[in-house]
Amino acid sequence: MQGQPAILDALNSLLVYELAARDQYFIHSRMLREWGLEKAADRISHEMDDETEHASALIKRILMLEGTPRMTPAALTVGHDLPSIFANDLAVELSVVQHLREVIALCETERDFVTREVLLPMLVDTEQDHAHWLEQQLRLIQMTGLQNYLQSQLA
Repeated sequence: MQGQPAILDALNSLLVYELAARDQYFIHSRMLREWGLEKAADRISHEMDDETEHASALIKRILMLEGTPRMTPAALTVGHDLPSIFANDLAVELSVVQHLREVIALCETERDFVTREVLLPMLVDTEQDHAHWLEQQLRLIQMTGLQNYLQSQLA
């Protein structure tokens, strides 16, 4: 089925951010594990898996609409400590939320309701799971202090 060029462009734009989120979570999960912060590493690995699923759904939809997926991710912002890791990951998630909303609005304008339905669960997951969890962790670091938070993340 031939997709509308505007929808395909928007899906590809979204894909590069999902790939960047996946890759950023990947390096961050490995850094956290190397530092012995197993609980945080496990959660960030979970987020990487979710981003991989989002990218896969986008790729499937682009291919179904007879497009070519752009597989080059956006630039990564790798953190140097736990707070910067969480802050950088949150920035990516908030960017993805904005892009998802824009693409969903475009789908409604272009009357591509099937693509919109593919994107809605990603929006819910990104807002209510990924971004919310990262915001909670940054708030916990502020409330309890970094040393206490770090101690809570040991295996």
